[in-house]
Formats: sequence, C-alpha cells, structure tokens
Amino acid sequence: MDDTHILVVDDDARLRTLLRDYLTREGFRVTQAEDAADARQKMSGMVFDLMILDVMMPGESGYELARSVRSETGVPILMLTAMGETGDRIQGLEAGADDYLPKPFEPRELVLRIHSILRRVPAPEEPKRSAVIKLGGLIFDLGRELLLQDDVPIRLTTTETALLKLLGGEPGRIMSREELTRVLEIDGGDRAVDVQMTRLRRKVEPDPKLPRYLQTVRGRGYVLRPDG
Repeated sequence: MDDTHILVVDDDARLRTLLRDYLTREGFRVTQAEDAADARQKMSGMVFDLMILDVMMPGESGYELARSVRSETGVPILMLTAMGETGDRIQGLEAGADDYLPKPFEPRELVLRIHSILRRVPAPEEPKRSAVIKLGGLIFDLGRELLLQDDVPIRLTTTETALLKLLGGEPGRIMSREELTRVLEIDGGDRAVDVQMTRLRRKVEPDPKLPRYLQTVRGRGYVLRPDG
C-alpha cells in the first residue's frame, strides 16, 4: 500500500500527528490538513486516494467539505469524528462519506476500514470489452465501471459504483438490503444502504422520486431493471 496517499483533515494537531505516524507505519503515504481551507489547498496540488475527515472544525464543517469534494471528485471519504450518534452517521453518509467511524476508535479498525473502502475503488485497468447496461440516456460499462452520458463519465463515489455494478451484474434479481450491506461492506445497516441508493438515483434516474431503473421492491430490497 506504499503508493496509497491519504489526506487527514482534522483541527486536532495531536491526533493528526498520531494518525500520520500510525498510518505511515502501516505503509500509507500521509498528508495532513488542519481545516477545510488547508485541505482544499493540498488537494489543488496533489492527488489523494482517500480522505480521513473530521466533522467539527473551525470554519467549514466536515459535512460541508464532504459535499463540496463529492461534487467535484470521487475520492473516498472516511469520516472520523466524536459525533457518533445514528443521526450523525446518516448525515455523514448523505454528505457523501463512504464510511463513518466514531471517536474514540481502535487504530487497527481504522486501517481495516481503509482497506475495505479501497477494495471498492474501481480497478484502473480493464482492457477487455465489457457488457454495458442501458439506462435511458445513460450507459453503465460493467467492465470499466463507468457511468457514461454521450461518452462523458458521470462521477460516482466508490460505493455508488460498487452498488450499481452489483445490481447491474444480475439485472432483474432482487437483492435484499442485508445482502447489499454484507457484499459491499457498507457500515450503518439498512438505512445506510437506503442513503447510498438515494444518492445513486439522483445520478441515474430522470425522476429520482419515481425511479424507473433502480426500483424498490417493498419488503424485499432493490432491483435494477435496465432498458432492453
């Protein structure tokens, strides 16, 4: 993992240093940022594979930064914060986080969660011709893990990509929330899956409130019903 570059964003200098030292020993490259403005500056000059983000910071909060980052890039976001209630977790996921770990935390669990997120990152090389799924004016290329509109990629998070690929691999098959949570390693249970689905529908569906492709089957789960 020595080529994996992580950006740690936290206003607590002591915690940033502890995270840097621990993650460096685990083989990651680590860059620190003390707040959202500092993070933006770092991101303007470097490419990161994952962001570890605090919520409560002076100025722009972690939620606000996550929404902004998510509108511009698919870099995975792991929120690491003392705000650990269920509502806080849901708010973090809705803001665009891929995972949410409350403080205090076990460093080893943090590393395991990082690896779990990175396993969901689309592979950079898929040279073979692959099957595509038609979703109205969009096409999802299963092999390249790309959602395209007129050959222009639409940005998806790693979790959104994994969710669409899993459902697209077996179109027409209903998958329960429990199965999606287990296979995709989504933390937060059924509600977290619902949040991810809501976010994905906003990018796929002409009318997210009346989904044509990513359908809910009451009491059973979700199913993808593509065109053709």
